[in-house]
Amino acid sequence: MWFRNARIYRFTKPFDVSVEELESKLEEAAFKPCGPQESFRQGWVAPLGRHGTQKVHSANGYHLIALRKEERVLPAAVIKEAVTEQVEQIEAEQMRKVARKEKEEIKEQLTQEMLPRAFTKSKRTFAYLAPKDGFMIVDAGSDKQAEELATTLRQAIGSLPIRPPALEQAPAFTFSGWLSETIDMPTTFTLGDECELKDTGEEGGVVRCKGLDLLGDEIRNHLNAGMQVTKLSLGWEDSLTFVLDEELALRRLKFGDTFQEKLDDIDADDAAAKFDASFTLMTLELARLIPALLEALGGEDRSAIVEEDAA
Repeated sequence: MWFRNARIYRFTKPFDVSVEELESKLEEAAFKPCGPQESFRQGWVAPLGRHGTQKVHSANGYHLIALRKEERVLPAAVIKEAVTEQVEQIEAEQMRKVARKEKEEIKEQLTQEMLPRAFTKSKRTFAYLAPKDGFMIVDAGSDKQAEELATTLRQAIGSLPIRPPALEQAPAFTFSGWLSETIDMPTTFTLGDECELKDTGEEGGVVRCKGLDLLGDEIRNHLNAGMQVTKLSLGWEDSLTFVLDEELALRRLKFGDTFQEKLDDIDADDAAAKFDASFTLMTLELARLIPALLEALGGEDRSAIVEEDAA
């Protein structure tokens, strides 16, 4: 159970929904397959798949959830071809031009007729809630996918006070400072060989570099020309590597060999136990990484965060 991506959300208020209540709410919004006339449907499923039935998998105070989305595959080209054939038939038989509004009505009608015969595809998006750390982490390759899960979770439980972490300074400023060596990079982090630079001018040109010395002259020349680093590959404590962008999205997250060794050392014969062990190892490591990363990027602005009452 290793996440390939990590999109970070900060709780702006303490998350006080119990595991039992969360389980109940997600069960009420459980996944059901698409109906014949539905283009898509989504709902909550057991994170352990066929190895479990609970909609919330908890370990050490971390709560794993999974959203499944099913869509009917109806290629636009197929619909377009069917619409064209029907329009041509009408124009030939009735000796008139089919107007745009009528074409849209034909398209809608044909789509509804073809939906029940369309194949379906589905995907699962995983996330875990870490109330004690104040974060929710989503394994999503895009902002849209992550926001879709957050919105669906908010609808299920009624309230979800989260937002991306706010930093004291822009990540692109820190990235650029690391590569120009005007800002010291913490020793626990190391540079990879990949980055993306953007022109801050109106044209907004983009330069993508891979397999280069990021402290070399080629990158330095782009920085001197006024470009900023908006994406950067990093390593952390010889245990994790990832590509970080200016929106604080971690992509291509890769756990080191030591994690697999730790997992191999765990005496667990069944798949569910292995799943639980890997989830525990991952969450504990990300719980160390995320605060260190936010601090390395200049520190988090916590002014809008409501802390736990002292009482």
